[in-house]
Amino acid sequence: MNSNLDDYNRMRDFSATSEPAAVKRPGRRAAKDHALQFCIQKHDASHLHYDFRLELDGALKSWAVPKGPSLDPKVKRLAIHVEDHPLDYATFEGSIPEGHYGAGDVIVWDRGVWIPLEDPHKAYAKGRLKFELQGEKLAGVWNLVRTHMPGKKEQWFLIKHQDNAARPQDDFDVLVAEPDSVLSERTIVGKSAPAADKAKPVKKAPAKPRKQASGQLTGARKAKLPALIKPELATLVDSAPEGQWSYEIKFDGYRIMARIDHDEVQLFTRNGHDWTHKLPQQAKALAALGLESAWLDGEMVVANEQGVPDFQALQNAFDAGRSGNIVYYLFDVPYLNGVDLRDVPVEERRAALSTILGAQPESSLLRFSEAFEETPDALLNSACQMQMEGLIGKRLGSPYVSRRSGDWIKLKCKHRQEFVIVGYTDPKGARSAFGALLLGLHDRDSGELRYAGKVGTGFNETTLKSILAQLKPLHAKSAAVVNPPSGFEAKGVHWLKPRLLAEVAFAEMTKDGSVRHAVFHGLRDDKPAKDITEERAKPVKAAKSEKSAKGGTTKTAAKKPAKKAAASKAETAPSQSGLAGGKVRITHPDRVIDAVSGTTKMQLAQYYASVAEYILPQLKDRPVALVRAPDGIAGELFFQKNAERLAIPGITSLDKDLTGQPVMLINNAEALIGAVQMSTVELHTWNGTTVDLDKPDRFVLDLDPDPALPWKSMVEATALTLTVLDELGLKAFLKTSGGKGIHLVVPLTRKHGWDEVKDFSHAIVSHMAKLLPDRFSAVSGPKNRVGRIFIDYLRNGLGATTICAYAARAREGMPVSVPVFREEVAEIKGGNHWNIHNVHERLAEVGEEPWADLKKTRQTITAEMRKRVGLKK
Repeated sequence: MNSNLDDYNRMRDFSATSEPAAVKRPGRRAAKDHALQFCIQKHDASHLHYDFRLELDGALKSWAVPKGPSLDPKVKRLAIHVEDHPLDYATFEGSIPEGHYGAGDVIVWDRGVWIPLEDPHKAYAKGRLKFELQGEKLAGVWNLVRTHMPGKKEQWFLIKHQDNAARPQDDFDVLVAEPDSVLSERTIVGKSAPAADKAKPVKKAPAKPRKQASGQLTGARKAKLPALIKPELATLVDSAPEGQWSYEIKFDGYRIMARIDHDEVQLFTRNGHDWTHKLPQQAKALAALGLESAWLDGEMVVANEQGVPDFQALQNAFDAGRSGNIVYYLFDVPYLNGVDLRDVPVEERRAALSTILGAQPESSLLRFSEAFEETPDALLNSACQMQMEGLIGKRLGSPYVSRRSGDWIKLKCKHRQEFVIVGYTDPKGARSAFGALLLGLHDRDSGELRYAGKVGTGFNETTLKSILAQLKPLHAKSAAVVNPPSGFEAKGVHWLKPRLLAEVAFAEMTKDGSVRHAVFHGLRDDKPAKDITEERAKPVKAAKSEKSAKGGTTKTAAKKPAKKAAASKAETAPSQSGLAGGKVRITHPDRVIDAVSGTTKMQLAQYYASVAEYILPQLKDRPVALVRAPDGIAGELFFQKNAERLAIPGITSLDKDLTGQPVMLINNAEALIGAVQMSTVELHTWNGTTVDLDKPDRFVLDLDPDPALPWKSMVEATALTLTVLDELGLKAFLKTSGGKGIHLVVPLTRKHGWDEVKDFSHAIVSHMAKLLPDRFSAVSGPKNRVGRIFIDYLRNGLGATTICAYAARAREGMPVSVPVFREEVAEIKGGNHWNIHNVHERLAEVGEEPWADLKKTRQTITAEMRKRVGLKK
């Protein structure tokens, strides 16, 4: 560890904060193997400020900029030099607890590459750094200049250089225009609201709807009915902000915008797809409102037997064509009867909407989403007890904007309580000290101590070592729990006397009493271990239908729903209906594959079963290689190209006499789920099929960036590569890699052999690298792509593979490789935008549309194309 990070570690208690500790990591990439990264973190501590960080000598040199960067060269922004931070801090987002150094919310406001314009060590020592930024938001040349102003810490100025990226402050304030995170849906909406928001009139939401015409609302203006209004999106936050807000239930459904033009009603998804044909009864109910014209915003929801919104039930209703039990909860009206209401304060818009809906009968397919005046903490607690997703908060006085906004926030439910530590596992991979803590809870009736699962995330190097030191004196010969795990689950377990307690946050408790998605928060010593039982929510009385927003609760049953969970020993994952007869047995269904997301083996199997209709056509007749993770993605991974020693039902093996090497095919759902049973996470496919295996039917260009580059660089690189392919006359289809990149898939009519296709793809890459050597590299290896993007053509040879579309990746969060439209590349925030837990919403909305024409595309490599990229023949 660099000695200049000692101050950073000394100032923080890593048992309380989720900030990364500065630790020495063997095998860390050398600075010469990647571009120098920069990041700017928006930090709402005692005062809102921006932390500006530049990588140098294995650490992040850091300055606190109270007013944030300005694009105006005439504006000097004070930058106070603070302690160096570890490189891992560049992606840190979250909340630092009260009472600790820097307490408050943190997001990554910008990130990218910085390029020193002179020797950075000499310039830093001299106090005059001049450099170029290539970020998501900031670009061009900048200066950091040390001053001689007195103070406990060095005072510098951050100044924009006069160039094409400069903008007058009066014309454009980048902090106001682009307030959100570049890595996630987070933003800062706490103590320090933007000045623009503070200037708006703030009105308290009325307890009862006010009957007023749309033209009488504050800020309303006459306008023609817009052809399209995109929805306002909520930003995820860790805690309720200060200020005046209203809160509604967060529904687990589909976001739908309704356009009404007299008798004509259209229903659009948040991406603008017309779903009117899927929701005919809801459209009829909207038409019956008798409105001249309107845009309404809401969520389509189906409730389960307990009255709680159930996304799976909603999907089932669509799949079965039963839209009659889908309820449309409406919460906003950005346009009404010839009047644009988007600049009207949210509480006035909602009052108008409530008046429109009136007293809807219990059987109505249209409902008003009520707001509640209890404190957000109390509301969130009630929502979580009732097994709902959480809350949506809306800043009073705010307008309606068609983008993700800090004026709308979402608070998600979490469970948190103490557990008895009954054992721990050995570390695996790069982890030190121990792998996971085994947890226990006393049965409320019998008093027996029972096994309650594991927690393997939430630790850092410091806490791992300190906790291990407290565990070792408690070693026991046998388990203290009456139902210890067996088989694989018990491998490498060190049992303990039940003395220590751990406070753990988790998503839910399975029906066999094990935690899911568990995160460690600290040790507790304020309670005796014998008193620790499962904390159960008290019943919440259902609301009366006539209750108003004041003091009310949602009209949902209080009965706690049964949790859907995997059994402790083995379960079966249903194959997609019609794709395979029978079921595949999944052993160790609760085994956690990814500690960060808490994903289990059963959840992965269920994911692949749910996307079988999408992924099987991509796998059909293509030789496939598997990435297996028997010990989870943090353990050793195995890349397997043949089915030797794998007992996978339904799989097809081809002899090497036919293919030149033994290969396997996954052509049915049984084999797909069977591969997951054998610990498969990733599926990689050839560029050819068994129809004519000596001639590929596509080639792939994999845009693989220097990790320090911002996503904006990937957007530009994708556009440039598409331009070259378009000029050659080749149509390409895109998908995210599930990692940091984008894959361009170019279908071909089978005509040329493997070597010819690979040589042609290599020529395209070499051509682009010659045209734009500062952006692209045609040579593999980290040293050859510093600050650039390597266009990987090596996947186009015989036997080479690429991650299959809709396949999961063995990476934190379990991201998925997903087909996308061209215009979507600029709208997402990375190649890992979707994961196995959220991709179902994407597929339900767009399905196979991005690749709908791929199989129909007929094109081949011509002599003219070869000539244009520099090939002689």
